[in-house]
Amino acid sequence: MTAGLLLAAGAGSRMGRPKALVRDADGTSWLVRSLGVLRDGGCHRVTVVLGAAAAEAGRLVPAGVPVVVAEDWATGMAASLRAGLASLGGDAGDAVVVHLVDLPDVTADVVRRVATGAGPSTLARAAYGGVPGHPVVLGREHWAGVAAVAAGDAGAKAYLAAHDVTLVECGDLARGLDVDTPPAVPGG
Repeated sequence: MTAGLLLAAGAGSRMGRPKALVRDADGTSWLVRSLGVLRDGGCHRVTVVLGAAAAEAGRLVPAGVPVVVAEDWATGMAASLRAGLASLGGDAGDAVVVHLVDLPDVTADVVRRVATGAGPSTLARAAYGGVPGHPVVLGREHWAGVAAVAAGDAGAKAYLAAHDVTLVECGDLARGLDVDTPPAVPGG
């Protein structure tokens, strides 16, 4: 079984508001869509990590979805990743799919492809045209190591660079580009 972890804690300074609160022009919440991508991609349990505007963003989270607040979210994505990993209990399964809220074109098909065959020793990540991106699959054996070295906005980058990671090409399914500024919001 594979769990899902949605990182949505940042302030979105270039966006002008926390990305957990962004909606497309048609009203679709990035937060709600991203949770659905993980669930529909096969994650049996999904947890969202909030930080900036946690109370407001938390009202968007569907009932039954665990919410973790990264109190030190302002120090970077690593704080969200550490808080999320620390929240995963024994029922989280053998691996976790780490996804970011600001990847609006990533679909459940991407999650499903990257997570196929995931187990406790898995390290895999989506690639788009050969360029590594998100989501990232972390087998349970790696959670403590990732949490120990995660720093700033680099998240698990140093850990992944030091280990053998399977790149799973998903460029036929999505571009995997994060959206950082309002003009780039799909439909906006």
